[in-house]
Amino acid sequence: MALTQTTQLVDGFDRGISYLRLSVTDRCDFRCQYCMAETMQFLPRSEVLTIEELLRTARLFTELGVRKIRVTGGEPLIRRGIDELFDGLGAFPNLETLALTTNGSHLAESAQRLRESGVNSINISLDSLEPERFKAITRIGELETVLRGIDQAIDCGFERIRLNAVVLDGLNRDEVIPLTQYALDKNIHIAFIEEMPLGQVNIGGKALAYVSSDTLQDELSEHFSLIPMTARDTAGPSRDYLIAGSQTQVGFISPHSQNFCAQCNRLRISAEGRLLMCLGNEESIDLRTLLRSGRSDDEIKTTIIDSLVIKPERHVFDRPDEPQIVRFMNATGG
Repeated sequence: MALTQTTQLVDGFDRGISYLRLSVTDRCDFRCQYCMAETMQFLPRSEVLTIEELLRTARLFTELGVRKIRVTGGEPLIRRGIDELFDGLGAFPNLETLALTTNGSHLAESAQRLRESGVNSINISLDSLEPERFKAITRIGELETVLRGIDQAIDCGFERIRLNAVVLDGLNRDEVIPLTQYALDKNIHIAFIEEMPLGQVNIGGKALAYVSSDTLQDELSEHFSLIPMTARDTAGPSRDYLIAGSQTQVGFISPHSQNFCAQCNRLRISAEGRLLMCLGNEESIDLRTLLRSGRSDDEIKTTIIDSLVIKPERHVFDRPDEPQIVRFMNATGG
C-alpha cells in the first residue's frame, strides 16, 4: 500500500518527529576551536549528497510530517548550489519553518537572497565581540565581517534571528553580559550553549572547560530580569527567558546539566547522507546508498519509518572530559 502524506514519524518512545536538521557540507571557512581541529580532512565531494539528493530527501521528510527544516554545515553558505537548494526548499508546500545556522561570514551578501527564497529563521554563531579573541576562537574569522552580516540580516526582516554562543571557561567566559547586551541592543535573541564533547578538541593541549547553564543563568539574573517562557513558546531544546521590557529572549541549551531528550522532535542528516537518530549517539542509517540505488520514494520512506526503532531515549554526556563519540561538530551540523 502506498504511503500517504499524512504518515507521521513517531519513535519508540512515542515522540513525534517534525524537525529535520540537514547538513549540506562538512566544510567551513572557520576552524572554531570547539568544533574542528586546526587541520581537517574533509569528505570527498563524491561522498557528499548532491543538491538534487538533498532536495529529494527533504521532500520525503516533509511528506512524512516534518514541518521545520534547518540547513546546517559546516558552513552552509559556502556550499556550491546553495541558492538552488534554498529555492527548492522554500517551495515545499508543507514546510512551515525554513531555518539556517551560519557563522555569518557570508550573510552580508546572502541575506536578501535567503529571505527571498523563503528562509524565515537564522541562527548565527557569535562567541566573542572582541576582534582578536574572535580570531583566536575561529582561527580564521573576522569579527567585523560577521557583525556586518548580522546587521544585514536584521535589515532584511527575518522573522527570527538568534545568536548562538558557546561559553568556555578561560576563553570567553567574561563576555556573557556583553553578548547579551549586544543582542538586546539589536532586538534579536541569544542562546548560550554548553560545549558538547564531540571529538577530541583542545587548546594548547588543555581540554576545553565546561560552564554550566545554571551558572550563566545566575550571572545574567544579576544584570537582567529574566521571565520564564512557557514550553509552547520556545523552540527546540532551549530553555528560554524573556528579558523584561524587551522582545529579546535568552536561551540556555544544556546537554550536560539538564537533559532535554524527553521532548526530542528531531532527526539529523549528515553531509554524507547518514540519518542520525541523536546528536550524542552513533546510531544511524545510510540514506545516501538508498538514494543512489534506484529505490522508490515509498521504499525510502518505509526505511526511514522503520529506522526510528533505533532512536535512543536519550543521549549520555555524563562525563564532559570523556566523549562518547568521536566525530567533530562540522560532520553533524549541531
